Amino acid sequence: QVQLVESGGGWVQPGGSLRLSCAASGDIYTVYTMNWYRQSPEKQRELVASITSIGNTNYADSVKGRFTISRDNAKNTVYLRMNSLEPEDTAVYYCNTDVMRYSDVGVAHYWGKGTLVTVSS
Repeated sequence: QVQLVESGGGWVQPGGSLRLSCAASGDIYTVYTMNWYRQSPEKQRELVASITSIGNTNYADSVKGRFTISRDNAKNTVYLRMNSLEPEDTAVYYCNTDVMRYSDVGVAHYWGKGTLVTVSS
């Protein structure tokens, strides 16, 4: 089995910063593109940022220039550095990825349980 565990969420004032982490563990042979999504009660789940296994990145227009995604392949961990946070960034942030399992060489899609980010004064 494979688990994704997010951490780093919390409350921050507008203009502040947070860094989220998501660690994949378990029956892992290869971790492919890693993604951060977010969802708030008012909006559908949206893709925030992606990073491929070789470090190519992609961002939603709403976070370009403020958020930075990175990964440590040795630790199977993806990070999201969030600067200049705005109240509109308030959401539960989820990571997800496709993983090839070591045990059966099968590929499956996995989600973490999410971490809440609240931006308010």
